[in-house]
Amino acid sequence: MERLVPDDLWALFRRVVPPTEVRRPQGGGRRRAGDREVLAAIVFVATSGCTWRQLPPVFGPCWQTVYRRFARWSRDRVWARLHRVVLDELGARGELDWSRCAIDSVSVRAAKRGPLTGPNPTDRGKSGSKIHLITDRNGLPLSLGISAANLHGSQGLEPLVRGIPPVRSRRGPRRRRPAKLHADKGYDYDHLRRWLRSRGIAHRIARKGVESSKRLGRHRWVVERTVSRLAGCRHLRRRYERKAEHFLAFVGIAAALIGYRRLTK
Repeated sequence: MERLVPDDLWALFRRVVPPTEVRRPQGGGRRRAGDREVLAAIVFVATSGCTWRQLPPVFGPCWQTVYRRFARWSRDRVWARLHRVVLDELGARGELDWSRCAIDSVSVRAAKRGPLTGPNPTDRGKSGSKIHLITDRNGLPLSLGISAANLHGSQGLEPLVRGIPPVRSRRGPRRRRPAKLHADKGYDYDHLRRWLRSRGIAHRIARKGVESSKRLGRHRWVVERTVSRLAGCRHLRRRYERKAEHFLAFVGIAAALIGYRRLTK
């Protein structure tokens, strides 16, 4: 359990998890499963890709208990708050580089239909979802979102930029606006360039039929590396959750773990 949830990660999680009032029935009863035990089980499900029913009994609580706690924490946006706390710690240490940020998206197949799923044009029209993300110059995820696979990636730019939280800095006020944003040809639209300029964000977007996206590769490779790191959270290689908030929860867990690993270096 300590390997999956080290002390430092547990201390960060305790700052965001809502307190739970424990009421024991008269005459005793079974002890409530500890939050750290449940968190370790959730991290195992996320990183191993196993189903809830395949959860090994070594963690202590049964899979139904782990799933119910996961569903409640997802409803309370605990994973988004954990990601934000990790970003604050990274910002306070000067680990975030806002000078060149990058945006990208990746589609995954959906095993079940549900909200925010749709025919994937790159996968023979099979049902899927899309993960959108913005990273800093080091590839650390700043903003995340999900959509149906048939939503064009460019439509995620404005919500993602707006979704960057105000993050602590080593010196000065909190920051939430990148100095420059890099994107490939999928974001080549004049209205997006105008919108970024209106927010004081410089842009570098490849133009269709004019230049190769490879010229941007020396700056955009970090977001592509982060996409592959998200896939390291094996539960994200395919969407198994019918509820969109549960799929987004696993994206948030993966992003928080990526940031936490940077903290421990």
